[in-house]
Amino acid sequence: MKKKSLTKNYVYNLMYQVLVLILPLITAPYISRVLGAESIGIYSYTIAITTYFITFGSLGVALYGQRETAYVQNDKEKYSKVFWEIVLFRLITLSISMIIFYFIFVYMNSSYQIYYRVLLLEIVGNILDISWFFRGLEEFKKTVVRNMIVKIISVMSIFLFVKSKNDLIIYFFIYVLSILIGNLSLWLYLPKFLTKVKLKSLNLFKHLKPTIALFIPQIAIQVYTLLDKTMIGSIITDKHEVGYYDQGQKIIKMLLTIITSLGTVMMPRIASTFAQGDKEKIKKYMSKSFNMVFLTSFPIIFGILSVSKVFVPIFFGKGYDRVILLMNVISPILLFIGLSNVTGTQYLLPTKRQREYTLSVICGALINFIMNILLIPKYGALGASIGTVIAEFTVAIVQVYYVRKDFDLKLIIKNSFNYIIASIIMFISCMILRQLISSNFISIVLQVIVGTIIYGIMLLILKDDFTKELLNKVLFKFRRVK
Repeated sequence: MKKKSLTKNYVYNLMYQVLVLILPLITAPYISRVLGAESIGIYSYTIAITTYFITFGSLGVALYGQRETAYVQNDKEKYSKVFWEIVLFRLITLSISMIIFYFIFVYMNSSYQIYYRVLLLEIVGNILDISWFFRGLEEFKKTVVRNMIVKIISVMSIFLFVKSKNDLIIYFFIYVLSILIGNLSLWLYLPKFLTKVKLKSLNLFKHLKPTIALFIPQIAIQVYTLLDKTMIGSIITDKHEVGYYDQGQKIIKMLLTIITSLGTVMMPRIASTFAQGDKEKIKKYMSKSFNMVFLTSFPIIFGILSVSKVFVPIFFGKGYDRVILLMNVISPILLFIGLSNVTGTQYLLPTKRQREYTLSVICGALINFIMNILLIPKYGALGASIGTVIAEFTVAIVQVYYVRKDFDLKLIIKNSFNYIIASIIMFISCMILRQLISSNFISIVLQVIVGTIIYGIMLLILKDDFTKELLNKVLFKFRRVK
């Protein structure tokens, strides 16, 4: 199979991530006003519960399937066999999880039963998910086009059908149908990529042990991404706290997609390069990934600190002032998750070092759980936010420790200085601008535009090599188009 362009795959993935970033900016202000914090809290709480069952049923198969497909992406017969083995294995495990979910939350007449009935379709949608296969083949265009169309239709549906608090059930249906229809649509591409495989040749359960090895860190990750919401919802009776936390996290996670989008593209490429035994090329890829994280994370973090005070009232409306503090507290995870995405997802997993990866996320999960127990009863969503930051920092530090002998960490840290300096100067400029402009909306727009320009100019003044390399590539592409 011909190697796909990393640049094109990154552009495709970045296009989708930008869309993911923009669409919630359109819908979140509307939803926060129409549904209110309590309904959003119920929505987030029930989806968090459902995601546990999807995670348990998936057994880390998606990440494992992407990696295994990448290893044999040049052999159609082999990856066709891998595809059907993993699809059937996933069908069995997720079906078992769905049956358990049904008896606990639907059959037993639990709280929010009506919403859990709808969320059964989310589990069905995940059974049909084969995006891991196309990512393993580095066919990112297929998944991106599909996702973009589905996302746009979902947004249109929200504005057309969600009109009041009574429409929360409709909001749930839009959510699950977007997943179900989106995953179904990918099956239309399969005939082009697969060859016939004999049913007798399939060995489903040989994948059990390696998927469990990846399943353990997946569970640990869920602990410090979903447990926050479930613990706030369980410990604090006021569901507004879950809503505030979810809204603060939502903005941060939207911005996080810009930082981690390269990781989605790099994982299969590094897995394929590792299978070929080219260690030097892996180091080259990793160096660029670290620089990309620094380039994007520092200005976004300082940007959040600058605009959050004027952004939240405009974006979410009245009654969401608490989100300002939550966003500022959570913002450092952009750097920590970005780094762990490079060391963990892009390096440890593709190079079959699951043990180190697993230990790192287990450490993060334990820290997060302990922090939640100590801080949520007194501080609510703020306590959960602090716990999340400490947990993500722990994961990043542990993973950096494991790869310390593989990369020149001193050089990597030194490379970050330019981005820190440029971001601080950008932040100071934006804060001055905020004081001079009375209109909050105009202030946000100008801070983003002026801040971006100042950040770019500062990197050029500091003669940052990575920035110059990116700029030269863009100019070269532009000249070719002309």
